[in-house]
Amino acid sequence: MSSVKIECIASEGYRIGESPVWDERESALLCVDITGRKVCRWSSLTKQVQAIAVDAPVSSVALRKSGDYVITLGTRFAALKWKEQLVTTITHVDKDKPNNRFNDGKVDPAGRYFAGNRRSIYKLEKEESIPDGMCIDTEGKLWVACYDGGRVIRLDPETGKRLQTVKLPVDKTTSCCFGGKDYSEMYVTSASDGMDKDWLSRQPQAGGVFKITGLGVKGVPPYPFAG
Repeated sequence: MSSVKIECIASEGYRIGESPVWDERESALLCVDITGRKVCRWSSLTKQVQAIAVDAPVSSVALRKSGDYVITLGTRFAALKWKEQLVTTITHVDKDKPNNRFNDGKVDPAGRYFAGNRRSIYKLEKEESIPDGMCIDTEGKLWVACYDGGRVIRLDPETGKRLQTVKLPVDKTTSCCFGGKDYSEMYVTSASDGMDKDWLSRQPQAGGVFKITGLGVKGVPPYPFAG
């Protein structure tokens, strides 16, 4: 197996970084800061991060077949035109529940954008961590970011056996995706919400985005929204 390398590519201190997705057309990584209310894009070409502020907690971002992006914003599905920094509501659900919000969103192979609210939390390991965002590699194995566990793990979904563990320098790892030119790089988001000054001083990269190379596997490209 290759030598694993971890690099912090964006030390923006996101409050709750989530929903990383690779945009092959732009050679860039998209992610959101849920409570920070912004959609962020890191360019692998310029190594710079751009951010667009939005008016509600934004829980996910996805590619759009016709170009640009779609996001889940509060309880809205919305279109995001990056260059114009324009957000347009596509549809609004649960209008009678102002305190509700989507927790996450993903596009399925048919190009449909699904989003939902978290009702339950299941522990992956007793008193250790909470499974959060995940992705799949080309061998059909599952990679899971462990919130409050400071790691991503590779699992065999058929047996449940843990195949690999990659430790990160922050505790609150939130989600992961594959990206890069051949989808051999892994990108991991993290959070800083709920951390006091002492905790943050010990983990100054909390809320950052990390790139992992040398895993020896490749990922599956993300599906774009067909609408």
